Amino acid sequence: MAKAVRAGGDREARQRPPAEDVHAAELARLRAEDSAPRPPGWQLSLQAVRRFICGDGATPAKVVCAPALVERAMVTLATSRALLLIGEPGTAKSLLSELLAAAISGCSTLTIQGGASLTEDQIRYGWNYALLVAEGPSPRALVPGALHTGLSAGRIVRFEELTRCPLEVQDSLLSVLSDRVLAVPELTDADGMVYARDGFNLIATANTRDRGVNEMSAALKRRFGFETVFPIADLEAELALVQREATALLARSGVPRSPDPEVLELLVTCFRELREAVDTEGTGMERLSSVMSTAEAVSVAHAIGVKGHFLRGDAGQPEDIVACLAGTAAKDDAEDLARLRRYLDQRVSRRSGAAWRQLYAARHLLTPQ
Repeated sequence: MAKAVRAGGDREARQRPPAEDVHAAELARLRAEDSAPRPPGWQLSLQAVRRFICGDGATPAKVVCAPALVERAMVTLATSRALLLIGEPGTAKSLLSELLAAAISGCSTLTIQGGASLTEDQIRYGWNYALLVAEGPSPRALVPGALHTGLSAGRIVRFEELTRCPLEVQDSLLSVLSDRVLAVPELTDADGMVYARDGFNLIATANTRDRGVNEMSAALKRRFGFETVFPIADLEAELALVQREATALLARSGVPRSPDPEVLELLVTCFRELREAVDTEGTGMERLSSVMSTAEAVSVAHAIGVKGHFLRGDAGQPEDIVACLAGTAAKDDAEDLARLRRYLDQRVSRRSGAAWRQLYAARHLLTPQ
C-alpha cells in the first residue's frame, strides 16, 4: 500500500516550487554578500534584487527584460506605492512579480488569484465558523487572508489578474493602499486594526487584452505605478529562454534530454513571425488572434519533447510543431487555423533547409482529427 505524502514533506515531488525554494542557495548567497543599504523591511538591497533577477555573472537572467524596468519596479515598491505590471499574456509578468516578492520578502506565496467569483472576504480575512459559533469573534477564530498576512508580517502580496475582479473587490484595496491599514470591525481594541509593517506592499498584474473587463477606477489607478512588460525583442534571447525553460520542464516530466536545437529554432521563429505579423524578410503577413507568446512557445516546446521522447524515443521532429500549433492557434478563433495554413503555404514553403521542408510537408496535420 502506497504511503501518503505529507503536505510539504516531499519537496522534490512538487511540480511548481516557489521561487524562494528554487533559488534558495542563490538568495542566501546574495544576503550574505549584500552590504548595500536596504529599504525598511526588505531582505535584500535594491542592488542585490537587481542582480538576482537580471543576473550577476554567476547566474543567467531569470527574466528577459530591460534592467531599467526592474529598477523602476523596485523603486516603486520601495516608495510604498503599489506596482501594476501590464502587458500581453505570456510576457512573464507573473514570473517577474514572483521573483520580486521572493527577493524582497523571502516569500512569494501570498498570492490572490483574480477572477469573477473573487470576494472581499477571500482576500482580507475569514472565520473558523466552529470557533466563531463557540467563542464569538476572536483573534483565535479569525482566518487571515493574503492581505491580512501581508500587512501584519510586512511582506509583498501578489494580486494576479486584477482587472478580472469585480469592481467592489478592486475598491476594497483603496484604504489598504492609502492608509496602510486593514480594519476588522468584528474585533475590538487593538485587534480590530491591522497596521502595515515595514516591507508590506502589493504587486498586481493585468493583461492588456483584459482591459475593459473590469476597468480600474481612477482612484485605484493613482495608487499604482504602472510598468508595461513587452514581448522579447531579440531572437537569440528568446531562443535561449525557451531552451532553458523547456529543458527544465522536460526534466520534471521525466525526459532526460534537451529540446532539439533545430526544432526549437523553427518553433521560436514561427512564433515570432506569427506574433509580430512580419516574416524574417520584413514582409507583412496575417496576425493570429491567438496569443503567440514566449510562454506559449515554452509550453509547445515542452509538449514536443514529451511526445518525441515517450512515443518515438527522440527529441522531437519539425512535424510536431504543426501538430501542437493546431491546438494553440484554435483557442480563440477557428479562423486562425486557416491563417496558420496560409502561413505554411505562403511563407514556410519558400524556406530552404531540410527542417523547413519537413515543417511544410506536415501542414496536413492542421486539419482537426
